[in-house]
Amino acid sequence: MIIIGFGLVYLPSTAPAQTPTPSPKEEAGPVKHYTIEQFMKTTRLGGSAFSNDEKAILFHSNKTGIFNVYSVPVTGGAPKQLTNSTKESTYLVSAFPNDARFLFTYDKGGNENSHLYIRELDGRERDLTPGEKTKANFLRWSHDRKSFFYSTNERDPRFFDIYEMNIANFRPALIYRDDTGYEFGDISNNRRVIAFKKSGNSTADSDVYVYNAETKSMKNITPHTGNVSNTPQAFDVNSKYLYYLTDEGGEFAHVARYDLRNGQHEVVEKAAWDVSAISFSRNGKYRVVAINEDARTKLKVIEEATGNPVPLPELPDGDITGVTISDSETRMAFYHNGSRSPNNLYVYDFAANKATRLTESLNPEINAADLVDARVIRYKSFDGLEIPGILYQPQGASPENKVPAIVLVHGGPGGQARTTYNAVVQFLTNHGYTVLDVNNRGSSGYGKTFFTADDRKHGREPLWDCVEAKKYLAALGYVDEKKIGIMGGSYGGYMVLAALSFKPEEFNVGVDIFGVSNWVRTLQSIPPYWESEKKDLYAEIGDPTTQAQMLREISPLFHADKITKPLIVLQGANDPRVIKPESDEIVEAIKKKNGVVEYVVFDNEGHGFTKKENEIRAYKAILDFLDKYLKGSGDSQPAG
Repeated sequence: MIIIGFGLVYLPSTAPAQTPTPSPKEEAGPVKHYTIEQFMKTTRLGGSAFSNDEKAILFHSNKTGIFNVYSVPVTGGAPKQLTNSTKESTYLVSAFPNDARFLFTYDKGGNENSHLYIRELDGRERDLTPGEKTKANFLRWSHDRKSFFYSTNERDPRFFDIYEMNIANFRPALIYRDDTGYEFGDISNNRRVIAFKKSGNSTADSDVYVYNAETKSMKNITPHTGNVSNTPQAFDVNSKYLYYLTDEGGEFAHVARYDLRNGQHEVVEKAAWDVSAISFSRNGKYRVVAINEDARTKLKVIEEATGNPVPLPELPDGDITGVTISDSETRMAFYHNGSRSPNNLYVYDFAANKATRLTESLNPEINAADLVDARVIRYKSFDGLEIPGILYQPQGASPENKVPAIVLVHGGPGGQARTTYNAVVQFLTNHGYTVLDVNNRGSSGYGKTFFTADDRKHGREPLWDCVEAKKYLAALGYVDEKKIGIMGGSYGGYMVLAALSFKPEEFNVGVDIFGVSNWVRTLQSIPPYWESEKKDLYAEIGDPTTQAQMLREISPLFHADKITKPLIVLQGANDPRVIKPESDEIVEAIKKKNGVVEYVVFDNEGHGFTKKENEIRAYKAILDFLDKYLKGSGDSQPAG
């Protein structure tokens, strides 16, 4: 899912299986409190690509305040800035195989119409996919590295055609025209077969299709009945097999492969959790498998010739993600991330079994000991269903020193709260707020039954899970049960508005970031390039053409008169997913009732934050709001 969301007896929540123990920092001395400016001096990193000579790794960082592309030697050293955007965040796509050029991407003001750009050797930048409303996606390099594949909706805004661009002349050649709504998976090294995903009748239903470029024929290789999710991943190096993920026959996704010669299917690998990704190094020496294990990523690198796992470096507790193996298959770039430690880029030498850390993301003014660990917890909801969550306990919180708390709701609806570093959460806990990041029913990572348990139930059962999260917090002993608010972004923002509208006495305040207030309008105004997922979206939330009344019933805008608790709303002016009128109208409705509402609009953002100055403004506004209306229990003043 892209976006963005009666009469039962409530059962008492259970106490936590184990009460979190105080951090050693409590005994060592008082916790230092940091400003939002200090938190935002921590740099966000992403992307990775080895340079053509494999002596450096390219990545993007927001060190300057917005994202730009950098390069850092594999032996370590100071990163060198390669792009110099001061207006739009610029993200690395890939490095060229034979020289120092590279591909990057950006959109305009958060409108999500990203283009592919090339940075030439002389520093000039060129748009390879021009068009005011064009959205382009890099897919992959050809195996011979003489061209790359990409998709664009230039011809039809609803669908993405696939092109091959030769880097000798940068002339695109159409290799697949999409008039149906397929999602690209991979293309075989011999260029003969393209794998696609096609959505079915629900968010948990999809098939893998293979297109034969020689015969121009399309075939569904995973026909089934019921809810089965099938997702293509990668062809093997010899173009004999297509590897894909499927949850057929169980709750969780496993790895299977399809023999392109005889059409046979074979199970390759299963785990007790969802396998979330599988990929191969360029020449097939290594297979990389990622497993979503209880809100954490467990990574395996397997030597294909022997089937033996490659020993990974000993690192502090956290996740290894974002793996890129060099074309020579001698080194691996990856990110390491923990709840107290933001993403840092590493390079691993396979032969030497040595990992080198290349970045230092955390602001040196911040002592990691002043931050808190993420703890996975579970609680029983109103109907007995076990709900996972990630708990952050402020240092110093105790029954003698009770603190306010926030129920945090992720986006999606099918997103997942995870144990990785979260700057906003650490900022809030550092200022004395307990945070419970809830994986309410409908979240991914806990099996397809749990994932589909919220379908057509938004505003009810998933919301009630959040109400039970509040009860869980109140039972911890160190939370002030009279000071619990709810906060979320995108679909999580909808949950905030739903909580204040449909359960108006449960939460003391609400923090809505880019949240849906009117499902009818949101579903009618989705970007045209979501065509391939529109059916899923309607199955998940509702069809605005046939179920408009039902959607009005679950839309907070039409129940805003019930909102009595203070609310802050944050909105990107250029948001194509949850358009600005969604926030404008809920704010206006509350003002008309003389309610307490604050409204913060960002003129140069879309569905999320890409600029540090906006993050600082947003999170400072949130903390000031919470300090006044939750921690301080400030009087509710009429809206101005």
